[in-house]
Amino acid sequence: MPFYLKEADILAEVAGLRSVLIVPCRFCPAASLAVKEDKPYFEPFRRLLRTEAYESYIRDLKNRLAREGIETEVFDSKLLHQFVACVWTERRRRAFARRAARFDGVLVLGCEAAVETMREALGTADCRVIGGMEEEGIMNVVPTVRFPAKLSLVVKGISPVKLEKPGDCQQSPAVGSGGLGSRSQTPASTLPRWSSRRDVMIQGSRRRYDE
Repeated sequence: MPFYLKEADILAEVAGLRSVLIVPCRFCPAASLAVKEDKPYFEPFRRLLRTEAYESYIRDLKNRLAREGIETEVFDSKLLHQFVACVWTERRRRAFARRAARFDGVLVLGCEAAVETMREALGTADCRVIGGMEEEGIMNVVPTVRFPAKLSLVVKGISPVKLEKPGDCQQSPAVGSGGLGSRSQTPASTLPRWSSRRDVMIQGSRRRYDE
């Protein structure tokens, strides 16, 4: 049940920075880009545990930042248990904090939970944390295997999610407590065809937590 994410406009956020550490979560963003591009999520015989659509996006992002005069590196791992940024181990968080200390900013490719994970790991360090993606909903997906060994995701629907700021959360009869507001699912039949899925706009509420 990954989040459906889209690219955020980060140019204003990175203005004035000389160096940025890109931190990619490899679950929700990779799944979202695979869906948008109608590309496989995993191709183990071609790119083990990597999503080509996501790798291409990261390369393009590095090039765009380079044109702005910003030096970049990617904080990456090939270990499966470190792929989901919001459930990093304490050891991984400490390693991230040490690496991020060498940069002016951190650009997180992931959901708000991933962004908050990086903020918590950095503590009071003088490093700007930037969310590189925006949440539009939660995808209801069915994994399918295509020849030869290509794992793809078929979207059955997307449930818009409204997240309240801390302190404003109210229990919803439809969802229960935990900070989530009401949800309604958009049937897959009402979504645009794959060729235009990059232009899908889910009517969810964009929100940003208070610093």
